[in-house]
Amino acid sequence: MKFKIVADSSCNMLTFEGVDYATVPLKIVTDEREFVDDADLDTVEMMGFIESYKGRSTTSCPNVGEWLEAFGDAERVFTVAITSNLSGCHNAALQAKQVYEEQHPDRKVCCLDTLSVGPEMVLIIEKLRELIRQGLAFEKIQERIHGYMQKTHLMFTLESLNNMAKNGRVSPLIAKAVGFLNIRIVGKASDTGTLQQLHKVRGESKSLEGILREMKAAGYRGGKVRIGHSFNENGAKAMLKLIQEAYGEIDGGIMPFTGLCSFYGERGCVMVGFES
Repeated sequence: MKFKIVADSSCNMLTFEGVDYATVPLKIVTDEREFVDDADLDTVEMMGFIESYKGRSTTSCPNVGEWLEAFGDAERVFTVAITSNLSGCHNAALQAKQVYEEQHPDRKVCCLDTLSVGPEMVLIIEKLRELIRQGLAFEKIQERIHGYMQKTHLMFTLESLNNMAKNGRVSPLIAKAVGFLNIRIVGKASDTGTLQQLHKVRGESKSLEGILREMKAAGYRGGKVRIGHSFNENGAKAMLKLIQEAYGEIDGGIMPFTGLCSFYGERGCVMVGFES
């Protein structure tokens, strides 16, 4: 049986070894340029353009055809999509599933709405690989991965809301206050897949400490951690160090954002996906 994992590019992991894997790209769109979030994207150049661009910018999700192309000839497919409360990716994957299974009645697709983004998606993808390599049946993997997703979480800190304001997701006045006053937002992915603000603090160190407190409150006890960042490797390393000081040696990893998360998170963002 040929298994495959297909994720959208908001997971920030465009390649993944040890299993058949592919990503479908989201796009960052302005009136002047369009950026495709794939391996050819120069994220530094994209962010430089977006930061100087005065007009409205938005994003678009992969279409049904792009999902279908990524499925290839796999007999069993798992799609891993950004929260459906922020994007149409999951809905497009569901439509692709219907078409694929109608065209190939002997094949099956499981579409996962992660209710999250970035590093929490990475945890889910890694768990899928583990379950597939155990040789489990498709239905058993579905059961196990849904159970696992009840134990994964996402916390984040933002130091800018400019692009969210340009995209119409927050008030321009709120975005201006956050940048001007050196205020950082500490938040989480809620149970319904929205990005929920928890605290406003001054300075990065307090924001990282705030994330650790919220991780503890969510039931973190030293499980796996994946940290993503937008041009802020030092902040990501400081976050990992805080966790290690509190819990000792853990299974922790750090990765930079690709296009979509860089666009919404902006410079300085740190996201932490973890197991409770």
